[in-house]
Amino acid sequence: MAILNVKDIFHDLHQIPEIGFQEFKTSAYLADKLRELGYKVTTNVGGTGVVGVVKGAEPGPVMLLRADMDALPFVINGEHKAIHACGHDAHCSMVLAAASNLKDKIKKGTLKILFQQGEETLKGALAVIDAGVLEDVDIAVGLHIRPVQDLPFGKLSPAVRHASSTFAKVKITGQSCHGSRPHLGVNAVEAAAAVINAASGVRINPVISWSCKATAVNGGGNAYNIIPDHAEITFDVRCQENEGMTELLGKLQKAAENVAAAYGATAEFSLPGGVIPAAVLDKELTAEVAECIKEVVGEENLGEELVNPGGEDFHYFAKTYPKLKSAYFGVGVAAEPGLHDPNMHFNIDGLQAGVEVLEKITLKKLG
Repeated sequence: MAILNVKDIFHDLHQIPEIGFQEFKTSAYLADKLRELGYKVTTNVGGTGVVGVVKGAEPGPVMLLRADMDALPFVINGEHKAIHACGHDAHCSMVLAAASNLKDKIKKGTLKILFQQGEETLKGALAVIDAGVLEDVDIAVGLHIRPVQDLPFGKLSPAVRHASSTFAKVKITGQSCHGSRPHLGVNAVEAAAAVINAASGVRINPVISWSCKATAVNGGGNAYNIIPDHAEITFDVRCQENEGMTELLGKLQKAAENVAAAYGATAEFSLPGGVIPAAVLDKELTAEVAECIKEVVGEENLGEELVNPGGEDFHYFAKTYPKLKSAYFGVGVAAEPGLHDPNMHFNIDGLQAGVEVLEKITLKKLG
């Protein structure tokens, strides 16, 4: 089987964007290519996930290369569209191209190729974990193209350290009454405003990067002259460390409940999407990735590690399996104007470097 060209794969995948857990064409394409390469392929993993496996003749670790598959949903001029505005088509292209070159070079251990569904839903990694894909994995490597604000074209970062992130919802329940007799009720909207102000006063260690901001407020009575008995606040919460996130959420919940109680209302605190863990990357593996980057593009194009407040469900792997060694590197392709912009574009000439770094780190472990 000829070595697959990363640009050709990208052009194919870019034409079939699909949102999370609906990546039917994408997963079929990737599964077919893996079969042609000679991988043992399992489809419908946790939904639409695809796993390809090749084993070496000698004992060794199980190493996983992971790429996310899903595009983002947009409404443009009233039309619902899926657009690859985060580069997941590029990630699949790099991992598949690397897989094509690695197939006959694995001498020890096992190489697993994972094309993961639904990263943008932040539930895809949990789905493949529940399916048992990570149970035997010792090493996991992921990657992401970077916007031009992070890395210039041609540079690669050995680590992208994502933050822990979540959406916290606070449901305020008060007592409805007529606006002419407000003393008979409890105004949930006023209580919500006080909760938002209280949240702005929450503090944790300032050495840790964190944020807690109200991003949506919904509430009101059945008419404008009715004191409202319900309101709901959504907070976007982020913290660079998992322990800090636990402290931050505890203080936010306490502030919401106590302030609501002071107004005579109640506050129900929930995390409907769960908490995405912060990156906990293996130091030695990250250092090896850095060496691979220098071998591929030269020391002058080794970028700094990136501290990123965004969330990434790849980090569920190491949280669920603490003994797993993980690395997650960034590929500078000058993506602009920014990730998740429907007009996002980048220089695909930068993808080959990502392919070669994947190959080198894999062969260090399994070659």
